[in-house]
Amino acid sequence: MIYLTLFITFFQIGLFGFGGGYGMLSLIQREVVTHHHWMSSAEFTNIVAVSQMTPGPIGINSATYCGYTAVHNAGLGDAMAVLGSVIATFALVLPSLVLMILISRMFMKYKDSATVQWVFLGLRPAVVGLLAAAALMLLNAENFSTPENPWYFYVSIAIFAASFIGTFWVKVNPIKMIVMAAFAGLLLLW
Repeated sequence: MIYLTLFITFFQIGLFGFGGGYGMLSLIQREVVTHHHWMSSAEFTNIVAVSQMTPGPIGINSATYCGYTAVHNAGLGDAMAVLGSVIATFALVLPSLVLMILISRMFMKYKDSATVQWVFLGLRPAVVGLLAAAALMLLNAENFSTPENPWYFYVSIAIFAASFIGTFWVKVNPIKMIVMAAFAGLLLLW
């Protein structure tokens, strides 16, 4: 039964998740943590962190890890959890695959029409909102601690600010920035 629920849930996320993987994160979190209770908020935060560091799109990586974790937390074995990750990943990708096949020829024909341009103009604010929701979702106690524990909180804020400045203004390679931030976090929070 969990496999069917996983398929339906991630199919719906894939169907309505505009803005790429980061835009889907808030939808995935709402479904797997809040609605279905397949995992805790801390587990989801860890999944997002691992999904960001592994190659590939973050939405697909998150679906893969969430599918595995959901089935594993349901008490099924590792082999069944791998099947859960395959189902969640396939369900997330399926709507995009079908839609792209169906509309690719139509888009090439009508891409310069005013109606299509207005639709894309209307989708831009929605995409920005989904990306902002994904960013705000990561501002939680698991990532930044709490002001009650000032050392962890201020170290987290400092690493966040240094990472932002390093990637945005100094133009440090994001992979190097991830490694440096992880090393700094291990040294300062240990």
